[in-house]
Amino acid sequence: MSQHAEDSTNFATAPDIHTEEYWARKGEVDLYLFRKFSPGARRAELPVVFLVHGSSFSARTSYDLEIPEHGEYSLMNVLATRGYDVWTMDHEGYGKSTRTNGFSDIDDGVDDLAAAMPLVFERAQCKRVSLFGTSSGALRAGRFANQYPEKVAQLILAAHVWTGAGSPTLARRKERLSEWQATNRRAADRAFYAGVFSRDVEGLTVPALAELAADAELRNGGGSVPNGTYVDMCTRLPLVDPEQLRCPVMIFRGDHDGIATDEDVLAFFARIPHGDKQFVMCSGQAHNTSLGLNRHRFWHALDAFLRTPARVDALQTQQE
Repeated sequence: MSQHAEDSTNFATAPDIHTEEYWARKGEVDLYLFRKFSPGARRAELPVVFLVHGSSFSARTSYDLEIPEHGEYSLMNVLATRGYDVWTMDHEGYGKSTRTNGFSDIDDGVDDLAAAMPLVFERAQCKRVSLFGTSSGALRAGRFANQYPEKVAQLILAAHVWTGAGSPTLARRKERLSEWQATNRRAADRAFYAGVFSRDVEGLTVPALAELAADAELRNGGGSVPNGTYVDMCTRLPLVDPEQLRCPVMIFRGDHDGIATDEDVLAFFARIPHGDKQFVMCSGQAHNTSLGLNRHRFWHALDAFLRTPARVDALQTQQE
């Protein structure tokens, strides 16, 4: 099997990556936003990319983690180096954003995104974003695209679950549903973070990853995370309607992802009503798409999709 020339250990990160921090307001909730771009690499024709985190980690642990001596792990650095203006945000109850008595469920996440977009559009001088979400972040992103289609240029869903039918991970979670519903937060200690990276299959992440991710979360006010997404994924699926997706869509799936069955995800893909869609299956990856040993394979698929040229309509071309 041929090997892609650029892997996760020799990736050359741009030396001039610029960072910015912002705050958006959702009622009484302050939402922390983080942005990266490289002035030297930035290409105006490339989309503005917004990354949506999942249930267990805040934004920068998910997408801007540093793991010394193991190559580049920051998806934000990768995208900025390749010319994108890339953003992410801590949802209500995560990271630096306000902690409330709420559950921070999927609908709350959609409201978070709606509150953030005016600021992103103003600062990035755009009218739409290319929206990526993983796990429950995919549910937030997909539901946002359902409700605000005019704000989403492209949609990328990783570790996505549709109905949840046959999901081994969700079956285990449902056994503890009363526990998730009894309180708005659950404890997140080092053992919890280690379990995130080992529950699907062993050996697809570097040993240092769990400890460094836990360090990042605990430095950032971690120790617990909201229960809303767990409750939603056990009781409210489906939350995204594939038949209402109008933008180009890519679904990325690791072959060891235990969150949903292939049949469930492919059925979702089949119901997207247009032809601007891609389904990418990669071996050697589990649920954590951007933090595994083979994350460079995800980078390649994501970058290629983001750069996909717009369709040319032959009849329209002739008329012009």
